[in-house]
Amino acid sequence: MNAANAANAANPVDTIATLFAEQGANDYLGEAVTQSAHMLQAAALAEAAGAPAALVAAALLHDVGHFTGPVSGEDLMSGTDNRHSHVGADWLGIWFPESVTEPVRLHVAAKRYLCATEPGYFEKLSEASVYTLQVQGGPMSAEEAERFAAGEYAVQAVALRRWDEEAKDPEAVVPDFEYYRPLLEELVR
Repeated sequence: MNAANAANAANPVDTIATLFAEQGANDYLGEAVTQSAHMLQAAALAEAAGAPAALVAAALLHDVGHFTGPVSGEDLMSGTDNRHSHVGADWLGIWFPESVTEPVRLHVAAKRYLCATEPGYFEKLSEASVYTLQVQGGPMSAEEAERFAAGEYAVQAVALRRWDEEAKDPEAVVPDFEYYRPLLEELVR
């Protein structure tokens, strides 16, 4: 679904629910879960951590760019950066405030930041995440890390990134998409 068609959708949460049910049912790019299961786990982790509603929504929606952009997640795994964080944030920006879209936009940068600044973080990455890190530019330079850390949504993006890495458990039992519908509908502007 492209952004123009999505903008005309009567209910954006229905549009997103369809993405979760259809494209989201696909394997999650080298991980042992589906894309939807991964995003639902990230949202459940955010909620369990007491994150505000906008950050729970960002965790839930952080990878929609894999299905809304011109370059697929499969292309990412073949070595072409699909810039899914930016594509997803731009697409979500049709309906949601920056408090949702900016952590989504920055979650890949947060991985690069953490790999550059936190000893031991790289070792926590899954094999697929190590591969995509290289495709996405590798760990940040010291200057990039300093600029990232000074950004308005850096703290939220780092929190989202940590949930993102943890949200790959094939045995996890978490709420389904409909559980988050009221939260998303409250945030739609």
